[in-house]
Amino acid sequence: MTIRVIVADDQLVVRAGFAAVIGAEPDMTVVGEAGDGAAAVQLAEQTAPDVVVMDIRMPDMDGLTATRLLTARGEKPRVLVLTTFDLDAYVYEALRVGASGFLLKDAEPDDLLDAIRVVAEGDGVLAPGVTRRLIHSFAGGAPPVAPGGTLDGLTPREREVLQLIGTGLNNTEIGERLGVATGTVKSHVNALLGKLGLRDRVQATILAYDLGLVRPRMPPAH
Repeated sequence: MTIRVIVADDQLVVRAGFAAVIGAEPDMTVVGEAGDGAAAVQLAEQTAPDVVVMDIRMPDMDGLTATRLLTARGEKPRVLVLTTFDLDAYVYEALRVGASGFLLKDAEPDDLLDAIRVVAEGDGVLAPGVTRRLIHSFAGGAPPVAPGGTLDGLTPREREVLQLIGTGLNNTEIGERLGVATGTVKSHVNALLGKLGLRDRVQATILAYDLGLVRPRMPPAH
């Protein structure tokens, strides 16, 4: 299957560069380029992309607003936010409005291409370290969730896996932490996503934070 991609960025040179990298892949095709969020939304209506690579700060309509409009429509397109602004508030808001992933523009080309493939397949991706910074930056967040409630249907192990997802660990790292095979972790992840009605592990990260399964910590004072 060829992954149909729109690139949205207000800088022409940057946009063209991303489009060239993506378009050179045999399993991808760039079906449109946009210089602002409104153009990206319009292009998505016309071309039915699988993935929109979306900048955040753009004129007229920013990437967050465009992401909200695009993701409100259903499963596709999925949005991969790509920005120079390594600011946790933007990360959190981008994920809040439905983005499936977040990468910085200084990511290696292969990382960008891999992220597009992951997002197109229905999973979520965060730049290395973003999850941990995201969680730690929101010090004093929601109190730990009481037993029951939203997590009623989860087994104790699934709840444990959800908590570890929230700390930013991948399946291999979770398996090492729990002393189980990576395949077993993947089964737990799929089960908890289904029970909680979550789209991917990105949404699971947000839920773990919201429910207080992960306790934010203040950065050390300087």
